[in-house]
Amino acid sequence: MDTTVADPLVGQVLDGRYRIESRVARGGMATVYVARDMRLDRVVAIKVMHANLAADEEFVARFIGEAKAAAALSHPNVVAVFDQRTDGEHVFLVMEYVPGRTLRDLLTERGRLGPRAALEIMQPVLAALGAAHRAGLVHRDVKPENVLITEDGQVKVADFGLARAETAGKMTKTGMIIGTVGYLAPEQVLSGDADVRTDVYAAGVMLYELLTGEQPHQGDTPLAVAYKHVNEAVPPPSNAVPGLPRELDALVARATAREPAQRPQDAGQFLALAAEVHGGLPPDIDRRVEQAAYGRTAVLESPMPHAAPGGGRTAVLPAAETGPAPVPPHDGAPRRGMGAAGRYVLIAIGTVAAVVLAWSIWYQTSGQYDHVPDRIIGMRLADARQMLADAGLQVRVAPAEYSDRVDKGEIAATDPAPGARVAKGETVTLTPSKGRVPREVPDVRGRPLEEAKRMLRDKGFQPGRESSTPSQSVPKGSVVRTVPAAGQRQSPDEPVQLVVSSGMSMPNVVGQNADEAADRLRSMGLEVKIDRRRDDGRPGNTVLEQRPAPGTGVSAGDEVRLVVNRRKCLFGGFFCDDDRNRGDRLPVPPVIGQSFDDAKRALRSSGFRVKIGSRLGDRVVGQNPLPGTTAERGREVTIWG
Repeated sequence: MDTTVADPLVGQVLDGRYRIESRVARGGMATVYVARDMRLDRVVAIKVMHANLAADEEFVARFIGEAKAAAALSHPNVVAVFDQRTDGEHVFLVMEYVPGRTLRDLLTERGRLGPRAALEIMQPVLAALGAAHRAGLVHRDVKPENVLITEDGQVKVADFGLARAETAGKMTKTGMIIGTVGYLAPEQVLSGDADVRTDVYAAGVMLYELLTGEQPHQGDTPLAVAYKHVNEAVPPPSNAVPGLPRELDALVARATAREPAQRPQDAGQFLALAAEVHGGLPPDIDRRVEQAAYGRTAVLESPMPHAAPGGGRTAVLPAAETGPAPVPPHDGAPRRGMGAAGRYVLIAIGTVAAVVLAWSIWYQTSGQYDHVPDRIIGMRLADARQMLADAGLQVRVAPAEYSDRVDKGEIAATDPAPGARVAKGETVTLTPSKGRVPREVPDVRGRPLEEAKRMLRDKGFQPGRESSTPSQSVPKGSVVRTVPAAGQRQSPDEPVQLVVSSGMSMPNVVGQNADEAADRLRSMGLEVKIDRRRDDGRPGNTVLEQRPAPGTGVSAGDEVRLVVNRRKCLFGGFFCDDDRNRGDRLPVPPVIGQSFDDAKRALRSSGFRVKIGSRLGDRVVGQNPLPGTTAERGREVTIWG
C-alpha cells in the first residue's frame, strides 16, 4: 500500500496573504511552492528556506540578499522577485510563477538541439545574465535546470539564489565554492573566486551541452570532473556532432577558455558574439547537421543528455585555503621558466584541493541518500513505480494531470523533481499524464467535410466518428456541428465527432398544383425543371411525378424535375380547367449559411432579385426579408455576410 508524507506547509497561509497550494520543487537550500496571493488574486511561486538553514544568520542574510539582488533586475528574461517575508520560522521569497518546463526537460526530450535552435535559446539566457552583470551581480549557478521555458516559448533565467553583488564577493565566507560541478570554471575549483566571467564559462558549457547532448567533461566522480575543468580544455562540439560549423567551435572555445581574461568579459559580449554567429548560419543548418550526424552513426535516436556525477546538482564545496593558485595555460602545458620547485608547489596545492573537494562530495553523496532518476519523466507508471521501489523509495500516485510533454498514461511530473536528492525510504509522488492540455475546438460549421477534417488536424485534433442529420441551412456534405461544440475545450488526445448535413428532405409534391409545388421547392433553394405530359384521368397542371423521390436528401442548388399534367383548355386556350388566381406573393427561401453564389441562385430561381450588402466573409449571415416569410414576386432581397 502506498504511503505519503504530507507537506506541512501545503494549505497554510504565510504572512496572512499567501496560501500555499502545492509543492513543485525542492533543492538543497529551499523548497518551491505554488501559492495564491489572496490580496492581489494571482498565482505566485513561494521559495521557503529550509528550517535548518534558517538558523544560520549568515545564510539568512545571503537569502534575503537574493531578494534585493533579483528584485533590482527588471528584464523579460529574468524570473521576477516580488517580495521577501518572514513568518515565524519560515523565511521566504515571493516570485513570478512560470508555468512550463526547464531547459533540462527539453534536453531530456530531444537529446540535443540544432545550431540555430541552441543559439535561439542561448541569446535570451545571455540577455538575462547581461542585465545581471551590468547591475554588478553574478549568478554563480548557470545550468539548464535554472532556465525555464514558458508554455508560449519565452525563455527565463531562474534561481539567482546564489547570486550576490560582485562588490560584496570578498565578504563571502572564506573557502566556499558555490556552483554545480559540471559547470564550474577553473578558478572556482582552485580558489572559489567567481565573477561575471565564471557565468560566461558556465554558459559556454551549457551551449556545448545544447549542441551535443552531453557535458564536455565526463568522469566517474565529481572530483574527476572538477579536475578536468582545471586541466583540460573544452573540446570542440563538432568532435561529438559532425557537421557543426567551425564558428560554433570557436564560440564555445572562446567562452570556455581556462584563463578568465581570454573569455568574453561579460554575458553582454558573449551575447554579441552569439548573435553574430546565429546571423551567419544557413536557414537549414539544423537539418543539415542532423543528416551529417546520421550519416556517421548507426544509432538513429539522438543521444540523451549525460549528466556527469554531480553535474546537475548545486553543491557547496570547501576550496583549498592556500589562496588563489596559478591557472594552467590554455593548452595544458607547463609555463615556460617554471622550475621543479614551482611544479611541486602546484602539485601540493592540487592535492590539498582534491582531498577537501573529495571529502565534501563524499559527504553529500554518501549512502544515506539517493536521487530521483532523471529519466523517470515519460516512463509508464508501472515501470516508474518499480524503479523507485528498487531504489528503496516509497511511491505515491497523484491524480493524473494534463501535459503536453508526455503521452497519456506516462509520468508527467514527480515530487521531488527529477535529479533531487531524497533520503532512503522517503516518498516520491508520481503524477501521470491524462493527455495533452485541453484547447479550444475550432469552428468548422458549414465547411465541407474534408475541409473540416483538415482544419481539425491543423489545430492538433483528430476527426472522430461521423453522423448525419437533415438541415435546411447547411449544404449536404458540410458540417452542421461538432461534439464537443466549437469553442469548448478538449484534450487533443480525444477525437472530435462530426455531425454532417444530409441536406434538406425532399417533400412529396405529387398531386399538388404544379405552380404552388414549384414555388415551394424554389423557396428551399432548389432548381426546378418542369416536363409536361397529358393524363386525362387527372386534373390539369398537377404534379404527376417528381425526381428526386420524397424523403431524399437535397441541398440548395440541386436540380428537381417535376412531371406536370398538361392543361385541358377550350376555345383556343382561353379557358383552362385549372386556371386560378395564384397571387403575387412568394415564400422567401432560407439562404443564411450558404455561399453568396448559392444564395443568389436560390433567390433568383424563387422569383426574387438580389442585393448584396456588407460582405466581410464568404458566407451569408443575414437576409431581409427573413426566411419563412412571403414577399412580392420580383422583390429585392438583401443578403450580407
